[in-house]
Amino acid sequence: MKDVLRIVGIVFLAVFVLVVVMPLALAVVGVAISGVITLAVLLIKLAVVLAVGYLILVGIRAVMR
Repeated sequence: MKDVLRIVGIVFLAVFVLVVVMPLALAVVGVAISGVITLAVLLIKLAVVLAVGYLILVGIRAVMR
C-alpha cells in the first residue's frame, strides 16, 4: 500500500510540473528570446544609421575636394 501511495504521489507531482511549471518556464524562455531578438534588431538599426551617416560624410568630403 505504501508503494502505491508513493507512485500516485510521483504521478501527481509529474502532472503538477507539466500543468503549472512548464508553461511558466516556457513563458520565461519566450520573454528572454524576444528580448534578445529586440536587442539584435536595435543593433542592426544602429549599424545601418552609422553606415548611412558615414556614406553621407564621405560624399560631402568628396564633393568639397
